[in-house]
Amino acid sequence: MSDVSEAERLRRIAEDQPRFGALLGMRIVVAEPDRVEAEMVVGAEFTNRNGVMHGGAIMGLADNVAGTATFLNLKDGEGTTTLESKTNFFRAVPVGSTVRAVAEPLHRGRRTMIWQTRLFLEDGKLAALVIQTQMILT
Repeated sequence: MSDVSEAERLRRIAEDQPRFGALLGMRIVVAEPDRVEAEMVVGAEFTNRNGVMHGGAIMGLADNVAGTATFLNLKDGEGTTTLESKTNFFRAVPVGSTVRAVAEPLHRGRRTMIWQTRLFLEDGKLAALVIQTQMILT
């Protein structure tokens, strides 16, 4: 039996982000098995030619948040990789603003998990919706 509480295990997973998450400047603000939320301030380095958040940065943020959500639901010794991802863009995310990503499960199976990640502008409007399949690695 582990000496680490479930709350401590979740906290450690949420804090132990890949280097890419640090590069984005994302910060996990909620880390629960059924919901992960992160925030990111959109710096100029993450913008496209139109001066708004680049679609790749949006997808990268969503992928990192859903990956974290998957890790919160894995057994010891398991890992994950993104198998499929689909993004719908609804609104531009302005430079300098804080975008919030919220990942919630659509399916949690033995071999795959499917997460829906919604990205919100500061005014609460939906900017993008990402649905991705995470494959469980043993």
